[in-house]
Amino acid sequence: MTTASPKRLRIDPGAVARAEAALAAMAVNFDEWLKIEITRMEVAMSAVQSQGRTEASMEALYHRAHDLKGLGATYGFPIISQIAGTLCRLIDSAERRMSAPMSLVGVHVEAIKAAARNGIRTDDDPVGKALVRELEATVAALDPEG
Repeated sequence: MTTASPKRLRIDPGAVARAEAALAAMAVNFDEWLKIEITRMEVAMSAVQSQGRTEASMEALYHRAHDLKGLGATYGFPIISQIAGTLCRLIDSAERRMSAPMSLVGVHVEAIKAAARNGIRTDDDPVGKALVRELEATVAALDPEG
């Protein structure tokens, strides 16, 4: 029995160039889109603060953090992806959402807002680096499996 050799995938350089141009054109909207995502996270955090820690309010906050984890780097702020990723780790299950220290949850939310407000895009920034390191270490210390 013979097997056919796999077909080589041909990548059209023109298509790649068009895709890159489209992404560059969209980049002018990234700051605005990031602001929208951060506002959504703030609304979710406000709901937790006003309604108390409920399954629904904490799940909504988790989803906002998860969105920022995925979108931060896309929008030019990989540090926001890192901070949001640590927040997701902190509240990644129903049990953890109900037991995570709210002060630490709040610090993550404020750190994300501060990174965007102050243009701290990566952990190459000394303040950003120290902040990410501290948040990651604090969350890791709370993780019994960590």
